[in-house]
Amino acid sequence: MFRHWMTAVTAVVLIAGCDEETTRPRDVIPPTPPRGVYSVTGDRRVDIHWLANTEGDVAGYKVFEAPCASGQSCPYKLVGVTAGTSFGVTGLANGATRYFAVAAYDRAGNESAPSLEDVYDTPRPAGFGLALAGFGASPATSGYDFSAFVVRPYDNQNADIFFGYGGSIYQMFAAFDDVLIQDAGYTHSLDEVDFAPTAGWSANGTVELIEGHSYVAWMTLDNHFAKFRVVSLTPAPARVVIDWAYQVDAGNRELVARPAALEGGRVRRPVVWLR
Repeated sequence: MFRHWMTAVTAVVLIAGCDEETTRPRDVIPPTPPRGVYSVTGDRRVDIHWLANTEGDVAGYKVFEAPCASGQSCPYKLVGVTAGTSFGVTGLANGATRYFAVAAYDRAGNESAPSLEDVYDTPRPAGFGLALAGFGASPATSGYDFSAFVVRPYDNQNADIFFGYGGSIYQMFAAFDDVLIQDAGYTHSLDEVDFAPTAGWSANGTVELIEGHSYVAWMTLDNHFAKFRVVSLTPAPARVVIDWAYQVDAGNRELVARPAALEGGRVRRPVVWLR
């Protein structure tokens, strides 16, 4: 009798459980759009970062990109899925601006609306471990031409910057009056300087070089921006090693070949040693 009673109770519980399972409402509520989305410019790539969603059932994120901001003629396409809060979009063309958005999805398959931030970026060329010699002893290997990505003599018509050491202070010089330069301060990496400033340029076209500091240059003749970071400095022989990046998109401060020189040539800056 007791055994039959237990069997009946168990059946009732199982039936009730099945009914509860079949009547439970399906999750149709999507997560909120990801917040705090921003990009870091790279060489033929853009790294997208965002804040983690706070919903407990979020399973991951989808990253989208497009050649323009919005519109039916400019749809966003999916370029990656990740469970983390960052994603590197690779294989991009340097100098071409791309737009990005991020959506979150949950374990039930619900997908949020795209992120609200207007995130766009322009990949640019970069180089690492570039060595320049002091122009006093090695003038042929002391200058750099950002637009051609080559080392040039410090007095070459196409050199943008050149390196020198006066015996006490390491310096980088803006070669011509149409090149502006400034110290952006200490950085852990070149990527920490992601946007060229509009003010703060050196009045005399030279900056003191300090290991770990990053610097920004503005070639106003063709309106291009560049940046570099000092990796190391040595006095004998005088040498600086830098990492650099150049924005090939004219006028784009997100860190083309140079046009023909203006009639009369460029105005060379005098060398001003810091004391």
